[in-house]
Amino acid sequence: MRADRLLSALLLLQAHGRLTGRQLAKRLEVSARTVHRDMEALSASGVPVFALRGARGGWQLDEDWRTRVPGLDESELRALLMAQPRMIGDARLARAAERALEKLMAALPVSLREQAASIRQRLYVDPTGWRGTSENLAMLPIVQDAVARDRKIAIRYWRADRQPVERTLDPLGLVAKGNTWYLVARSADRLRTYRVSRIEEAKVLDRAVERPADFDLALYWRSSTKEFEEAWPRCDALLRLEPHMARWMKTWRAGSTVEAAEAGDPAGWVRLRVTFDHPSEACFVVLGLGPRADVIEPASLRERVAAEAAAVVARGRQG
Repeated sequence: MRADRLLSALLLLQAHGRLTGRQLAKRLEVSARTVHRDMEALSASGVPVFALRGARGGWQLDEDWRTRVPGLDESELRALLMAQPRMIGDARLARAAERALEKLMAALPVSLREQAASIRQRLYVDPTGWRGTSENLAMLPIVQDAVARDRKIAIRYWRADRQPVERTLDPLGLVAKGNTWYLVARSADRLRTYRVSRIEEAKVLDRAVERPADFDLALYWRSSTKEFEEAWPRCDALLRLEPHMARWMKTWRAGSTVEAAEAGDPAGWVRLRVTFDHPSEACFVVLGLGPRADVIEPASLRERVAAEAAAVVARGRQG
């Protein structure tokens, strides 16, 4: 285990140039004292690693020193190939990643190359939804370029309310959630998240990004995601459902809980507590179930469903 950790520490330093003891400890999931001992072990083995003191200090390799990455083992190869380029979702990025993967496979020993080909024949990734929906990632390469080169970017963006806005941003990072890509950027001293598929136009500017020294992309994403989920107006509903519909609902909403079994209802129906992502979704689903579902609570949902159903009947009579 320690040999693997030493190699990981070495590759981290080689990739990032300089990391503090705290950063290394977090990435390696060890204590700061263990990191210090590992650095001493690397130095004793002839690796030119040294410590820099001060506010901008940390551990660093000699700039002229590089090590060759060791060959992949079977489990590493399998994990890499299972994350196929087609998962990226954008044709141009997928083709570039595919070329990179082909170069890697060409460098593998014959035995591993044959195994790699076999693995790839047994996995296919379809990035589109069942109804053919996919993200428009035409602007992703431009955004990616701005992020990689720390350059400001000017965008024309469609907000969630369908209103277009123009922004000049300091791009700080990209996040891929499933097949959806998000740009994390600073605008007017505020951090915001922009869905890449809503960017209509983008232009990289020849102006450097003012990147916050303590910015942590993963930490920001976890925090903002948590805030978003907590602020989202979910709807917790208690429904009375026909048994077949109750089984379907429990499959569709895995977190649904049974409040009363069939034996507790004269008609054999089931009471099910379901959490919907939004009150509008709850209304839409209940209306779709028609006479096979009743809303017990909340009263606001019961009233909304009744009003919608009455409006449908009224339009039918007018026609």
